[in-house]
Amino acid sequence: MTSSVRPLSFENHNLTKIKHSNDYHHAKDQQVVPLIVHEFARASAEMPIVFVKNADTGEFQAVALLGLSPNENLFYSSEKWLSDYLPALISHHPFALMPTQNDENQLQMVIKEDSNFVSTTEGEALFDEAGNETKYLESRKNSLGQYFDNSHVTQAFTKQLSDNSLLSQQNLSLELNGEKIALNGVYLVDEKALNALPDEDFIALRKKGYLAPIYNHLGSLHQLSRLAKLKAANS
Repeated sequence: MTSSVRPLSFENHNLTKIKHSNDYHHAKDQQVVPLIVHEFARASAEMPIVFVKNADTGEFQAVALLGLSPNENLFYSSEKWLSDYLPALISHHPFALMPTQNDENQLQMVIKEDSNFVSTTEGEALFDEAGNETKYLESRKNSLGQYFDNSHVTQAFTKQLSDNSLLSQQNLSLELNGEKIALNGVYLVDEKALNALPDEDFIALRKKGYLAPIYNHLGSLHQLSRLAKLKAANS
């Protein structure tokens, strides 16, 4: 936990307020951002959805691709978010859920104190004078809790894809202003493998509601050309 991230408490944050802002500066260098499966439908209309593999655990994670180079977010420019859709993880800033030091299974709400959203003079208060959580803070906590629950659904989804050998590593290549841009180490659903699944496995995907996000993912790959256009516009 970085020094600017602290567990939220009345003792330390009784004067803290959260400003309303559309400046998501904290995400300006994020080339990818994790997505939960519940976001696929909306995110796929504007940004490519791919999968990456954790080298240590071997687990897959669904992410939105926001840039074509490391530390590049083409959806952020001049203090503005350039897409109609804002991934949920970015919208939760400056809050997050993290395991406590004493029990990894116990989660606590933390706040990034050096965020440009944090103030002591303007914005939504987190606690009232009696130390009770405000309705605003309750809403933010509920949103984080729902996201955490949905992340387990997403983990089950990606595990099912992996168990059915549907994720295939791909090296994507785009041409921009005569130069080739390579995206290595991403995983995509293999359509041939999907169509070759035994009927019982395909039906299992349908019954679990996994077919829609699979096709959202595949359709989102057309948004790679949008990233190229955004990069060309910024160059």
